[in-house]
Amino acid sequence: MVRVDTAETGPRAADLREPGSGAWRAGLRRACASGLRPGPWKRGPVLAVLALSLGLVMLLHARITDRGGLGSLVETFLPWFGLFVPVLLAGALWRRSASAVVALLLPAVVWLSLFGGLLGDKSRPAGDLTVVGHNVGADNADPVGTARDLAASGADVLALEEITAQAKPLYEKALAKAYPHHTVLGTVGLWSKLPLSDTEPVDTMQDVGPLAATKPADAVLADVRALRTTVATDRGPLAVYVAHLGSVRVLPGSGFGTGTRDRNAKALAEAVAAEANERVVLLGDLNGTTDDRALDSLTSRLISVQEEAGDGFGFSWPAKFPVARIDQILVRGVEPESSWVLPATGSDHLPVAAGISW
Repeated sequence: MVRVDTAETGPRAADLREPGSGAWRAGLRRACASGLRPGPWKRGPVLAVLALSLGLVMLLHARITDRGGLGSLVETFLPWFGLFVPVLLAGALWRRSASAVVALLLPAVVWLSLFGGLLGDKSRPAGDLTVVGHNVGADNADPVGTARDLAASGADVLALEEITAQAKPLYEKALAKAYPHHTVLGTVGLWSKLPLSDTEPVDTMQDVGPLAATKPADAVLADVRALRTTVATDRGPLAVYVAHLGSVRVLPGSGFGTGTRDRNAKALAEAVAAEANERVVLLGDLNGTTDDRALDSLTSRLISVQEEAGDGFGFSWPAKFPVARIDQILVRGVEPESSWVLPATGSDHLPVAAGISW
């Protein structure tokens, strides 16, 4: 009688039968690894912490110490913190970390609440008066070309900052035809198609001594860096301020130096607060963004035309690759209709423009 054995023989059958076999051990290892591998809510804890920290920095930026100018530095570049959100999101997706993705909701929501309103175009075509402000640069190699470009903008009122004694007659000659009225005090000036009156310097307690050494020898600036004048419009008088606040410097041993700028801002804010005319326009290089706490005394009294009627962030400095809007047009008692940035001139700043109405 022939016996037929249908059971599997050989190494494969032995592996399945014997607990110590290689296949059995491999299966056990896979099961253990699966059980020990962290789930999606436990993956990427570092990414989650970074996301929450980013959100808290943006949310609580006003509470960051300003020792060494740290607070001002953070607030100057605050819009750029949003770039970290997609970077962290890419890392969270790569790690398949649900906790990191959820944590990223905080910085995303905070950034949108702070800057989401600047993403759209809020400008309107109306406008009774066009104003332009420009730091022309003390070391501008082509003042005549800069003046020609600014005149071509069609601005009714043109404010210039950082005018050197050497460049002053060049600007006056180049702008004389388009702007029959003008005034220059120290390093700031105003050119207008409309009559000017009651021009006076504004004391901003500027101390340029230590900072003048950073400029070319032939570009040392005078003490007067702010003025106030009255523009006669067909709707009544308009008080116009032109200002150039102290420069911000990275100083060895003391950090981000903002002392002069901060002192100037407070003095200028006091002058604006005492202004009797209800209609006010301030044009100037304030060496700070409207998010910077140092300008709170100004931004609490005046409206930023870029935030109210601009298209985008309106970055103005440096001209070759703008990363911050430190050239401002702030108003009170008039309606911002539009705000934009003009093409580059020979300066390291871009000109800023705005249309306003009554």
